[in-house]
Amino acid sequence: MAETKSSTGHDEAPPNEDGAKPGADISFPYDRMTVEQFRRRFPRARWSDARKAWFVPGRTASRRIGQWLAEMEAEADAHADAKGRDAFAFDPIDSPYLELGKAGFRIRTPYSKTVVDELREVPFSRWDGDLKLWHVPFRSYEELRRRWAEIEAAARRNEPEERRRRAEERKGTERDVRSKLRSAERKRHRYPLQSDHLPPIGRPVVTAYGIVVFTEISGELVDPNVVADFYLGVTEDHVWGYWRIPTLEELVRTWPAKLPPVQDAEWWLPTIEELRPARRTARSREARKRAKAP
Repeated sequence: MAETKSSTGHDEAPPNEDGAKPGADISFPYDRMTVEQFRRRFPRARWSDARKAWFVPGRTASRRIGQWLAEMEAEADAHADAKGRDAFAFDPIDSPYLELGKAGFRIRTPYSKTVVDELREVPFSRWDGDLKLWHVPFRSYEELRRRWAEIEAAARRNEPEERRRRAEERKGTERDVRSKLRSAERKRHRYPLQSDHLPPIGRPVVTAYGIVVFTEISGELVDPNVVADFYLGVTEDHVWGYWRIPTLEELVRTWPAKLPPVQDAEWWLPTIEELRPARRTARSREARKRAKAP
């Protein structure tokens, strides 16, 4: 990675060095071809042993260096895209969920959390909210190819026909009944808490339901005989706490915990690994609300 620095930032300029002149320094990992390109672009540049950097003289040096770096990055991206395009031609992905675009791949699937999680791990991928699809540049083909089996399997599982088929198979079974009961319990927005270990009110914490904000601790005792199927380990010492989904602002303001939760904890302060996906989800949720607003 290249670094640039204005010569005015030097505390002391050695005698006869370029530090007293207008200009800028640039340093980058040694590569013969890169050095040759740099020297052709900046023939007046000189290497400084004292600063371990190239010095480019001139009042517009920083701007000219920035332009050169941008061109080099674009050239590298173009080379990587060409390499990815060739890899696709040699070993293509044949899938109804993927089509070629001008600058890369366009991926459109039924919604699946697995698909979203996998595509977010592909470098330079981005979601297009207007077209309702993912864009992945050619340069990321190798990583996309590695993850594609999981992406396509999850997409097929979430096709409307497949979901309806599974729902029909589950209908009336014990599993279906338990699923509906769990869903009804979650909609109550309550959670059993140890009476001697209560979470802070108004602060995002992690529970079995994900990151939530407790708004009230009612003091009402939990009846284990009624809810033991939903909350493992619940006892008569538990009381009900009521929660809501945190806002994006609350999640952004939350300072991540440095230590992981203790084993079998009922709630804990979120780590950065837990906050990041929650923030993305909250950002998407608020964007959808704004889009629906008149």
